[in-house]
Amino acid sequence: MALSSIEDARRHVRIHAERVGHVSSTDFPGYYPGEDHSWNLKYFTKNLLVKIQRVSARSCEFDLVGVDASIANALRRILIADVPMIAIEHVYVWNNTSVIHDEVLAHRLGLVPLNVDPSLIEMKEDEVATDRNTIVFRLHVACGRNKDAAKGETVPQKMYINSDVLSSQLEWQPAGEQEAIFQDNPPAPTNPNILLAKLRPGQEIEMDLHAIKGIGSEHAKWSPVATASYRLHPHIRITGHIAPPSIPKFVSCFSPGVIGVRTNAQGRDEPYVAAARQEGMSREVLRHEEFRDKVELSRIRDWFIFNIQSEGPYAPERLLVEAISVMRDKISVVRRAAAALEVGTEVDIDMG
Repeated sequence: MALSSIEDARRHVRIHAERVGHVSSTDFPGYYPGEDHSWNLKYFTKNLLVKIQRVSARSCEFDLVGVDASIANALRRILIADVPMIAIEHVYVWNNTSVIHDEVLAHRLGLVPLNVDPSLIEMKEDEVATDRNTIVFRLHVACGRNKDAAKGETVPQKMYINSDVLSSQLEWQPAGEQEAIFQDNPPAPTNPNILLAKLRPGQEIEMDLHAIKGIGSEHAKWSPVATASYRLHPHIRITGHIAPPSIPKFVSCFSPGVIGVRTNAQGRDEPYVAAARQEGMSREVLRHEEFRDKVELSRIRDWFIFNIQSEGPYAPERLLVEAISVMRDKISVVRRAAAALEVGTEVDIDMG
């Protein structure tokens, strides 16, 4: 496994007090002069590690070890911009007497995340809406006075009926085979409490909404993640003796839980690295002259800690699988184009 060579200096991006060192690896990542680094699938899989560290209903953190930054960044960008989603695209306004302009309300509606699995819907290739490429919602809300409100009541939600227009009031209008397809999970917003507009007595909103499949590179509303980011795994080496009176100060230079204290064979307290991944690399320890030559800070260049927050129908742990699938499709397009060039055939490349 790649973790066995964690002390390999080639894998380290050094963190100094005022600069970062050993940033670039080589012109060809993973290749060094005078050594045989020809591609070997067995060696690659031996050094590749994907491990989920934390997962919840809406987010997950996982480690991706043994790949170049170009691969990690490609996955990050695909997660943001190329994994398909369903979002409201067309808004047909029949009546809107609220204070929010039609265009602003339509934009707000488009950003409401939906629970529709994109694999069940086709891309809309033309202007014709069908039950295979379009999900229809209806929003019809009118505000009136609440006759049962207490005298002197000042809270709008108690004074009026439908004073707040919420995402839960979007009503799915099944068409064709959709009722059978979505019988286990009817289309609806993932969060029913998103405030869309505020109404007062006499105001009304009536509109039909068409949701279609798209990708985040066209508009952010089709991005399946609230965020997708990574950082390099921290690496800390204590290279010198830390005097016992200075240990509390040394520990406080790092994020909580990063440095622990234990008793050595001589019965004295000594600091040790307990949880390097929690360190934020503030470099605080390098500001103190007594510690500057007793610790080395670095990050491991091929150990990526990913954090993904899902805001749609995908479970967070499924998003990486979807991103890899999209990447494979893109690679196959490039391969076909390269093969066409070899035989002298012109081909148009559509990367989606």
